[in-house]
Amino acid sequence: MKKKTIYISVVLGIMGLLFSQCNQKEFLSVANPSATDDAFVTSSVSEAFKTLSWCYAEYRKTDAAGGNYNWNDPCSDAEYYPEYNSNNGRIGYLRPAEFTVDGRKTQFNSLYQVLGRCARIGDIIGSKTEYLEAKEAGVTDDWTQLYGEAWTFYCYCYFELVRHFGDVPFGIENSIVESYGLTSRFEILDKIIAKLKEVEPLMYDLGQGGITAERMSRTFAHQLIAEAALYSGAYQTIRTDSIAQNLYGDIAFTAKYTDNAVKAAYVRRNDYKDYYRLAQTHFRLVLGERKGSLSFITTDERDYCNNPFQRGFQYMADKQVSPESIWEAGNIAPNQSERPYSQGRPSDGGGSNAAPCKVFSGIRIIPTFYYTGYEDGDKRMDPSMVVTGSDGKGNEKMINFKSGSRLSGGIAVNKWDDNRMNPPYVVKQRNSGMNYVMRRISNTMLLLAEVDALLGDETEALSIVNQIRDRAFGDNLHRLSVSGDALKEAISREVAREFVGEGDIRWEMIRTGTMTDRAKKVRRDIKTMIAGLEADGYYTFANGRVISNYIWTKPVNKASKLTYDRVDGDPALVPGWRGVYDYSTIPAVASIVTGTDNNLAIKGLFEYIDPTGAEAAALEADGYTKTNWGIDIISGKNQLWDYNILSGIELTDVPLYYHSIPLETMQQSQGRVTNGYGLPQL
Repeated sequence: MKKKTIYISVVLGIMGLLFSQCNQKEFLSVANPSATDDAFVTSSVSEAFKTLSWCYAEYRKTDAAGGNYNWNDPCSDAEYYPEYNSNNGRIGYLRPAEFTVDGRKTQFNSLYQVLGRCARIGDIIGSKTEYLEAKEAGVTDDWTQLYGEAWTFYCYCYFELVRHFGDVPFGIENSIVESYGLTSRFEILDKIIAKLKEVEPLMYDLGQGGITAERMSRTFAHQLIAEAALYSGAYQTIRTDSIAQNLYGDIAFTAKYTDNAVKAAYVRRNDYKDYYRLAQTHFRLVLGERKGSLSFITTDERDYCNNPFQRGFQYMADKQVSPESIWEAGNIAPNQSERPYSQGRPSDGGGSNAAPCKVFSGIRIIPTFYYTGYEDGDKRMDPSMVVTGSDGKGNEKMINFKSGSRLSGGIAVNKWDDNRMNPPYVVKQRNSGMNYVMRRISNTMLLLAEVDALLGDETEALSIVNQIRDRAFGDNLHRLSVSGDALKEAISREVAREFVGEGDIRWEMIRTGTMTDRAKKVRRDIKTMIAGLEADGYYTFANGRVISNYIWTKPVNKASKLTYDRVDGDPALVPGWRGVYDYSTIPAVASIVTGTDNNLAIKGLFEYIDPTGAEAAALEADGYTKTNWGIDIISGKNQLWDYNILSGIELTDVPLYYHSIPLETMQQSQGRVTNGYGLPQL
């Protein structure tokens, strides 16, 4: 599992000749390389891959670096942005019209730049004798792999553009154009599906030909075909303005909600089952014939814990490629790395030489999900969500519910934690070198279950759900036997439990047509919880867990600073998967570690302790400190907990989640490209 592929940020000087912008006015236009350049770039497989590696590096640097955080994907009925009224979260709040028109200009332009270069690489290799001979002979080799890889990356960039911007310009890369317009997302998706079907037979399965999950493989190509088909057939928001009149051709839709004010509708195409069947075919290929080296981790070889779910994330922390990964965006320190910085376990540490360095943690867990999202015994809960962070001086500290970042902002995502690196990277914030897992096998499994259930293949769907649950609980005693709507709901809940913090829940809500109802429900649930906290000082959820205004905490000295599986009865080990790395063993930061009581014991996290009662008095006599918890939620009820939690759904039933097409792109189109959905034009 050793990480083998590193994508360099600066490729050979020839890249400047190959792909220099020919017209500053038109970022979609790039210059054609000369014949000499073509020959040099394809003089060997290694030289050709150096050229393609630029595309991986640019994607990692610009698009993957900010990851789901930049795209606002992890904002759902389980996750939110922790800074009140933050510009970064406008799309996450379902209020995109309040964001600037150029808010995602960098990502938009970068995706076009990458796909344009991928297309040019594909064209160059496609005319090469070695490639043509291998294709004619029906042989898969390094040249055919590179050809397919370039075009798969091209298709992936368009898929990302469609998901995040809707209808966009298409097919004018590597050409100088006077004007251009929008192409229907449905046409784009059909075209990339066709292209992927053309190139996937030319590629290696994952693990063949030295292709790890840090590169796009035949396995990933099938995954992308399936996702493109699923997205085309699923619920989504489309335009209904004048430009849209001729945009979608003769496709017939059934609308769930329509809003004439923003000129948008939440719809699903009437022939959606055709696309679901296509998705089903290719998801099954990913899990079967085209699986390659991909595997679902069901055992944990570590002698200090037993959590196969967390084991997949530990590969990232160990800077290894996970056997569960279909594709990872490769990284290496000291390149900018947003995992864990933007979405991981928080730290109040300084920017460099801290224990650990600063982690602002821009995605948090809605408390109603923390308290109700997982059943007792589910091994995914603690490695996914955490109530403590680090002070940057080697000590575990409680997170609070005040608006903000680092140790403010509420319950954090626990899947990426500097403390669990071996050893932790303490040189500089945002430079951990962790890969970003873009697709993993659980994605495929639960997407297939979703498709199976909708198409009536309920036995197959239920089998997948129970495989996921068997791993989650470590036994076969928690299997479900449900059908119909109950099965669809069960799949939805497993998506939330498996992928909280990763950006998948929001897309599942959109696809299944449940975004509006679930957004309104979580907002009601939060208000009900806050009312209970205000009235009684605590609120009891239906599962019996209790959130209280106050908890009690105490620093303690644990022999093992990092904690693993929870141990009932020990307040420093419940919840599990927290603690801190023993930073006293790292010379660069050992001097800033304060004391030996580096761990935190917590009482009252899931049950009510009367602040004026005997139990509270006894805890305080034992060294515990009364600590704000739910009381801080009350303080922010009219700001953070109202505005940041999908508040745009109160303005329109049509979920608005697209980013604005940048101003320059609209201006240069001579009026043919505009923003829809009430998004800014200026």
